[in-house]
Amino acid sequence: MIVFQLVNPVDTVSRIGVWLCALLFAWGSIGGSAADAQRIAKYGADFLAGGVDARALGMGGAYVAHADEVSAGYWNPAGLSHLTHPEISYMHVERFAGAVSFDYGAGAFPISERSSLGLSLFRSGVNDIVNTLNAWDPVLNQPRPNYESLITTFSAADWALFVSYSRALDEAWSVGVNFKGIRRTIGDFADAWGYSIDAGAQWRSDRYRFGVTVQDLSTMLQSWSINEAAFALDARDDEDLTFSEVFGQDLPTGGTALVLPVVRLGSGAVWPVGRHAVTLGLDTDIAFDGQQAFVPNIGDVSFHPRLGGAFAYAGVAELRAGISRVQVGEDIGLDITPSVGAGLTLNQVAIDFSFGDFAGLTAQDLGYSYRISARVRFEPPGE
Repeated sequence: MIVFQLVNPVDTVSRIGVWLCALLFAWGSIGGSAADAQRIAKYGADFLAGGVDARALGMGGAYVAHADEVSAGYWNPAGLSHLTHPEISYMHVERFAGAVSFDYGAGAFPISERSSLGLSLFRSGVNDIVNTLNAWDPVLNQPRPNYESLITTFSAADWALFVSYSRALDEAWSVGVNFKGIRRTIGDFADAWGYSIDAGAQWRSDRYRFGVTVQDLSTMLQSWSINEAAFALDARDDEDLTFSEVFGQDLPTGGTALVLPVVRLGSGAVWPVGRHAVTLGLDTDIAFDGQQAFVPNIGDVSFHPRLGGAFAYAGVAELRAGISRVQVGEDIGLDITPSVGAGLTLNQVAIDFSFGDFAGLTAQDLGYSYRISARVRFEPPGE
């Protein structure tokens, strides 16, 4: 996110507001280029694509088949059926060299021997974005007097709420569903709402595991609206200029964006080694929204593989590693983004850490990602 600081008014203030216009124009184009238009959004819910839970992310996100605790509300709601006691979890992430903060909190509890409920809340945001729309005098073509006092800040934030239900069909099979809603805002300038349903299934034996989740099974229709009043320029000296006249482009318009389903396929295995255990996972996401840049694809169908593993020592400490992203292109060739992590489980509390995006294009251009999460299981004493 680019922020122009008014250190040198002559050189810098001439671009006042341009970045904001571009940001909103781009967001408006995602939501629809006209009020009656409906477009397929390639990245309409991409703020959720990074995943949750440092254990899962340390394994590269290869977790669709393995999720069996509170984070299953995100990875595969079918996994919540394996809960034996209530659990809560929280994770905080700084992305893109700290420019974007991501927070996740969840709780889940069994309601019978076969069924569980869960609630997950997500927020991804960029805070303290500088709004310099009214710091520039378009008539005199110079900064306004005391322009510092005319600079304000706002936040661009994406919120999501998942309500999950899971039920075990037998000893091997379980199914689950998410009812979810999202709320997206850029300050007072624009906002959107969206609603959809996810569905998932898991199969487990003593050693092997398979899972599938269909995100946005119902498709998600994001409805955008633009607050034109937020773009109004302060009138001074009988100025009567509009936003379009000052910046040379029309305001973005509201509309609708259609988020298509994503199929997440997962497989894995857990091998006991004495008191220890080795876990492996291999997942592939299949998207149908036409993503092609740096992504393995066949036409409009793109594939996003993930691979991970973990070694647990006596059920207390665990080391993890994985591949969370594979990118291809003529200029970059094959680019792989690894991840690593570690965790400690003491009785009912688990603390996990993972480190990602330290290689490949993401690290070079956007910095590294640190993820820390904590999970608490409310198990009665003596059990």
